[in-house]
Amino acid sequence: MSPRAARKTRSPGGIRRAAGLCGALAVLAAGVFGAPGPAIAAGPPGIDEGALGAAQALSGRPAPLEPTEQSSLCAEPLLTGAAPVEPPISQAVLNLPAAWQFSRGGGQKVAVIDTGVNRHPRLPALQSGGDYVADSDGTVDCDGHGTLVAGIIAARPVPEDAFAGVAPDAEILAIRQLSLAYEPKENRGADPPPGAIAATGYGNVLTLAAAVVRAVDMGATVINISEVACAAAGSDTADGALGAAVKYAYDRNVVVVAAAGNLQTDGACKTQNEGSGWSGFATVASPAWFEPYVLAVGSVDPDGRPSELSLHGPWVRAAAIGRGIVSLDSKPGGTGLVNGVRTAEGIRPIEGTSFAAPYVAGLAALVRARFPELTAAQVMERITRTAQAPGRGRDERIGYGLVDPVAALTAELPPAPVSAGAELPRPHAGPVRPPGPDPLPRRVAAIGTVTCLALLGIGAALAIPFRRRHSDPLYDADPLDVDPAER
Repeated sequence: MSPRAARKTRSPGGIRRAAGLCGALAVLAAGVFGAPGPAIAAGPPGIDEGALGAAQALSGRPAPLEPTEQSSLCAEPLLTGAAPVEPPISQAVLNLPAAWQFSRGGGQKVAVIDTGVNRHPRLPALQSGGDYVADSDGTVDCDGHGTLVAGIIAARPVPEDAFAGVAPDAEILAIRQLSLAYEPKENRGADPPPGAIAATGYGNVLTLAAAVVRAVDMGATVINISEVACAAAGSDTADGALGAAVKYAYDRNVVVVAAAGNLQTDGACKTQNEGSGWSGFATVASPAWFEPYVLAVGSVDPDGRPSELSLHGPWVRAAAIGRGIVSLDSKPGGTGLVNGVRTAEGIRPIEGTSFAAPYVAGLAALVRARFPELTAAQVMERITRTAQAPGRGRDERIGYGLVDPVAALTAELPPAPVSAGAELPRPHAGPVRPPGPDPLPRRVAAIGTVTCLALLGIGAALAIPFRRRHSDPLYDADPLDVDPAER
């Protein structure tokens, strides 16, 4: 309240005007600070363990849910230029030769749930895990995606070039669960159903859940999922079975690493998450958002900056370079390397969180081989606590930062993070509920009302002598009691 308004409460008219101003302020506070429009505010998604049965029913006999057929040509990966004589930057920053002094991933089985993994001489320890897309055994890759992922995880080094996988002594378990080159025979061209991994092609969150259960039951110690099913926050994600499947893996001591997701120009992954924490995010990325059962990985550029293509979220926990990727050729009979894909628009580089995630999955294999006594949760914690972040704590883009294999394999960590005592409790898993009314308007109105009542009381007390001595020239002539407009 201004000094002029306060002074005018000495008269009955001033009291009435002050009362009116207080009422107006209360209404204005409610209007200006009113509750915002609906927004999503929730913790990590709840797990419906009863939904696991649907995945288990499909896990024992991998096959598509309906007849499928190939609807487009297979991808054409290629190598532009000569094979690298220096490690690609995405590999070089990890300092793998130093890490290999402590572990090469021996004894670990890494499941690659993807578009299949083509047999390649640099993946000698390749086990077939089945096919949910067509009738192969999982070691056919028409899309040229799963083979790239597997190469990043476990390709053996050779003298002819400088490329190598993170854990070259690990075994790869190949399960084909997705292909953009296949479609259902009876519903070609139909709109994708809820839970579809992509707008076209074949594969959904139910077959992905079945593949996770199958990988666990086949002895995988690490699972890499470079697939993302996006949905608008608050909509039907249809991923109950997938949530139950990743918890099934976690409970059985299997580390699940998943890509955070890539932004798209259209489709379900087109809206970036700009909020902070489990509040206000616009796009759900599954299975990445099933924290803490999944280690979700974002992408950074070779210069260390978060990649613009990487989908943000409170579930992102670590990062690796996802651009300038080199990996294994997926063409039938291929023996070399590739760093691009031929498309209708020309040659495109290989990039995305799909290829950041396998660097972290390979690291998980290294850690598991060196510290076999660690649980899946402890492996994920060791990876995140030794990651290198440009700032303090974690953020929505790159989690705790760029993974550091040497630190993850050698650091002596305290029993708990230094800041553990200061951390707020994690939100309890539960269904998404709309936020309650914003308490700020009520607080502002209450404070304003109390203040105004106090001023009215003071004004009433001051009005008593005014009524008795309203003709006293000392009061009439007091310049502090006269509005300049009335002079």
